Amino acid sequence: MIDWAYQALLAPFIDFGFMRRALVGCIALSVSATPVGVFLMLRRMSLTGDAIAHALLPGAAIGYMVAGLSLGAMTLGGLIAGWIVALLSGGLARITVLKEDANLAVFYLLSLSLGVLLVSTQSRNIDLLHLLFGSVLALNNEALILLAGIATITLILLAVFLRPLILECLDPDFLRRHSKVGTTTHLVFLALVVLNLVAGFQALGTLMAVGIMILPATAARFWARQLDQLLLVALSLALLGCWLGLLMSWHLDLPTGPAIILVLGSLHIFSLFVGRDGLLKRWLHPNKHLKS
Repeated sequence: MIDWAYQALLAPFIDFGFMRRALVGCIALSVSATPVGVFLMLRRMSLTGDAIAHALLPGAAIGYMVAGLSLGAMTLGGLIAGWIVALLSGGLARITVLKEDANLAVFYLLSLSLGVLLVSTQSRNIDLLHLLFGSVLALNNEALILLAGIATITLILLAVFLRPLILECLDPDFLRRHSKVGTTTHLVFLALVVLNLVAGFQALGTLMAVGIMILPATAARFWARQLDQLLLVALSLALLGCWLGLLMSWHLDLPTGPAIILVLGSLHIFSLFVGRDGLLKRWLHPNKHLKS
């Protein structure tokens, strides 16, 4: 029994270096992206992350066209494309009649279309698509350093802007009226979203990078109500999902990125039914839920 558990749960990471690098990369991504996802959820901006993730595609494609499969070029291209879309969406919302979500939808669609056109014109597009849709098992030391650096920057900025971020979640109008850091906080947060989506695209691809950001946060909401508990539970679920997803990919010979996101989605569904604020509790104790 012990030998079976070892072979099923630990042996792939102990015996193979690429599995260890994949696990380390997922840990760094979980520590970095999941707290950002919690704030996205609290600010009702979950779909914003998905839109910006798709907007990274043309930047990554241009980086590939210029320098091939260069981590630096594709990362820089994705960062520039994501920040342009985020800044245009937020800036135009303040000077036009359209809200930020509408502007984001416009630029996200334009960016995605441009990215698909650029990808389709490349004779080497198979390699590019492989990277865009996830290559967590191919993470090298350079990619791990990038993920660790982004995680460090994210945690530092979240610590610095924690109080205004919380206030913006509760009452963004009050923060803008009574504090000079309201706009700065919003821009820094958008920059963190883009930065973590770029980190996620290195491991899970642009189409699934937002999954490790949003799914643990939404699942944690069924278990916790206070912010510190939300962050802790979300991080725990992200780490568990990455570990189980890597194992499922290894044992069943499945694509790694989709396997991780599928496990995280399964944890969300489990939490939806049996969590502290899940459906099962509502069905069993409807009156108690109404009182609380």
